[in-house]
Amino acid sequence: MVNMTKLNLGKNGLTPGFIENLKKNFTKVEHVRVSLLKSSTRDKEEVKKWVDEILKSLGVNYTAKVIGYTIILRKWRKCKDKTK
Repeated sequence: MVNMTKLNLGKNGLTPGFIENLKKNFTKVEHVRVSLLKSSTRDKEEVKKWVDEILKSLGVNYTAKVIGYTIILRKWRKCKDKTK
Protein backbone atom coordinates (compact mmCIF):
# COMPACT_ATOMS: atom_id res chain seq x y z
CA MET A 1 0.00 0.00 0.00
CA VAL A 2 1.30 3.41 -0.99
CA ASN A 3 1.43 6.08 1.70
CA MET A 4 -0.49 8.99 0.16
CA THR A 5 -1.73 12.36 1.39
CA LYS A 6 -4.95 13.87 0.03
CA LEU A 7 -5.40 17.62 -0.53
CA ASN A 8 -8.26 19.67 -1.97
CA LEU A 9 -7.82 22.60 -4.32
CA GLY A 10 -10.73 25.02 -4.05
CA LYS A 11 -11.92 28.36 -5.34
CA ASN A 12 -8.70 30.21 -4.46
CA GLY A 13 -6.77 28.11 -6.96
CA LEU A 14 -3.02 27.81 -6.73
CA THR A 15 -1.70 30.03 -3.98
CA PRO A 16 1.79 30.24 -2.47
CA GLY A 17 0.33 28.73 0.70
CA PHE A 18 -0.95 25.71 -1.22
CA ILE A 19 2.48 25.16 -2.81
CA GLU A 20 4.16 25.38 0.61
CA ASN A 21 1.64 22.87 1.97
CA LEU A 22 2.57 20.50 -0.89
CA LYS A 23 6.27 20.85 -0.08
CA LYS A 24 5.63 20.09 3.61
CA ASN A 25 3.63 16.99 2.70
CA PHE A 26 6.41 15.70 0.47
CA THR A 27 8.78 15.66 3.44
CA LYS A 28 6.60 12.88 4.90
CA VAL A 29 5.24 10.95 1.89
CA GLU A 30 6.13 10.21 -1.74
CA HIS A 31 2.61 10.58 -3.22
CA VAL A 32 0.12 13.43 -2.92
CA ARG A 33 -3.38 13.32 -4.39
CA VAL A 34 -4.90 16.73 -5.17
CA SER A 35 -8.65 16.76 -5.78
CA LEU A 36 -9.97 19.72 -7.74
CA LEU A 37 -13.26 20.88 -6.28
CA LYS A 38 -16.06 22.14 -8.52
CA SER A 39 -15.50 25.66 -7.21
CA SER A 40 -11.91 25.65 -8.53
CA THR A 41 -12.39 24.82 -12.22
CA ARG A 42 -14.00 22.47 -14.70
CA ASP A 43 -11.74 23.42 -17.60
CA LYS A 44 -9.25 20.69 -18.61
CA GLU A 45 -6.84 23.22 -20.17
CA GLU A 46 -6.66 25.16 -16.90
CA VAL A 47 -5.96 21.93 -15.03
CA LYS A 48 -3.01 21.26 -17.35
CA LYS A 49 -1.68 24.79 -16.72
CA TRP A 50 -1.95 24.25 -12.98
CA VAL A 51 -0.06 20.96 -13.23
CA ASP A 52 2.74 22.72 -15.12
CA GLU A 53 2.89 25.47 -12.48
CA ILE A 54 2.97 22.93 -9.64
CA LEU A 55 5.78 20.92 -11.25
CA LYS A 56 7.71 24.10 -12.02
CA SER A 57 7.52 25.26 -8.41
CA LEU A 58 8.35 21.85 -6.91
CA GLY A 59 11.36 20.99 -9.07
CA VAL A 60 12.66 18.26 -11.37
CA ASN A 61 12.27 15.33 -8.95
CA TYR A 62 8.48 15.37 -9.27
CA THR A 63 6.03 13.96 -11.80
CA ALA A 64 2.29 14.38 -12.17
CA LYS A 65 -0.58 12.34 -13.57
CA VAL A 66 -4.02 13.79 -14.24
CA ILE A 67 -7.02 11.51 -13.90
CA GLY A 68 -10.27 13.39 -14.44
CA TYR A 69 -10.21 16.24 -11.93
CA THR A 70 -7.59 14.64 -9.72
CA ILE A 71 -3.84 15.31 -9.87
CA ILE A 72 -1.52 12.64 -8.51
CA LEU A 73 1.96 13.93 -7.73
CA ARG A 74 4.97 11.74 -7.04
CA LYS A 75 8.38 12.56 -5.65
CA TRP A 76 11.30 10.54 -7.04
CA ARG A 77 14.62 10.00 -5.33
CA LYS A 78 16.54 10.64 -8.54
CA CYS A 79 15.89 13.23 -11.20
CA LYS A 80 13.33 12.16 -13.85
CA ASP A 81 14.56 14.63 -16.45
CA LYS A 82 13.26 13.56 -19.88
CA THR A 83 16.02 15.40 -21.79
CA LYS A 84 18.71 13.00 -20.60
